[in-house]
Amino acid sequence: MATQPGVCPCYYRIVSRPHCNTKPDAPTLRRRLLEWYRRSRRDLPWRPTPDRPANPYHVLVSEAMLQQTQVATVLPYFERFITAFPTVADLAAADEQRVLKLWQGLGYYRRARNLHAAAKMIVETFDGAVPATVDQLLQLPGVGRYTAGAIASIAYGVEAPILDGNVARVLARIYRIADPVDQPATRKRLWELAEQLAPGEAPGDLNQAMMELGALVCTPKGPRCMFCPASDGCGAFAAGLTDALPAASPKRKPKAVTHRVLAIERGGRFLFERRPETGLWSNMWQLPTAENGDDLAQRVGLTVGPAASVGVFTHQTTHRTIRFEVGHALAVAGRLRRGAGVWRRLDQLDDLPLAKPQQRAVAMLAARST
Repeated sequence: MATQPGVCPCYYRIVSRPHCNTKPDAPTLRRRLLEWYRRSRRDLPWRPTPDRPANPYHVLVSEAMLQQTQVATVLPYFERFITAFPTVADLAAADEQRVLKLWQGLGYYRRARNLHAAAKMIVETFDGAVPATVDQLLQLPGVGRYTAGAIASIAYGVEAPILDGNVARVLARIYRIADPVDQPATRKRLWELAEQLAPGEAPGDLNQAMMELGALVCTPKGPRCMFCPASDGCGAFAAGLTDALPAASPKRKPKAVTHRVLAIERGGRFLFERRPETGLWSNMWQLPTAENGDDLAQRVGLTVGPAASVGVFTHQTTHRTIRFEVGHALAVAGRLRRGAGVWRRLDQLDDLPLAKPQQRAVAMLAARST
């Protein structure tokens, strides 16, 4: 098989262990990643191609949605979101409740609120154009170093580094970094490695190549090293440590808490209240829910009959294991306090954004009444 001058022959083979033990220099690694990406990349609606120029707004929306969420989950949400808000100006002018409703089920709702606020800032401060520099992008709500680098490089071709979970895993394995990747010193080293790779041809493609490699090949478990364009220079592969790296600090055990949900019914309609503007699931809607033992009926100004159990389920968040205890009671007296909530039938909730646990509670109620 013919090889290119200066390229190790094992680059062209499928091997169980690399023939070369040296780590690739930045230009070599960049070239291999770009070659692989241009052959193997997925066609995603927000991703620029030779036939589809980059749309900075689409890149901004996709990056917000892709934080801690897989591509397959994001795809239908992205399509619906862009259909509803075709431009950044449309998003800026939208009602927050509609934005949250379209985000419903995607989770991490702070991302939606930050994206909405970022759109407003883009219209008000940047004349409706998504900023093109990392420094300007960092001014937007919810945009950190990674997101700014991703948008700048993918949408505008800026030589900006990125470091997300996929990229950190790829770099930690290639450079055989044994220290936990969530430690500040290790993150600093990984950012430095990403910065070394940033300069050069097609920085947006390069950054997407590293993310794509981490998503499709250099996966957390069972990496497909035989198909990796960087395996010949990968320190973890050479040492048989791909399953051990990257390392992470021990995680704290999630805190166990209980949320009491009381579905208050009157005349076939149920009471829904809006959550506070800050905290978990902020500004979303819910059946009256107690997180600190308060009296739910008294809180809204009603007297209710005996509560019947509807069911119990557990919802896991990053830091909490939440036990939801769902009950049902009829309102027998009292008057709903002004602004305490709205009465709705369970089949009339299209305009109320509900987080997944509340959707599940509603589904339990609906199943109980059929």
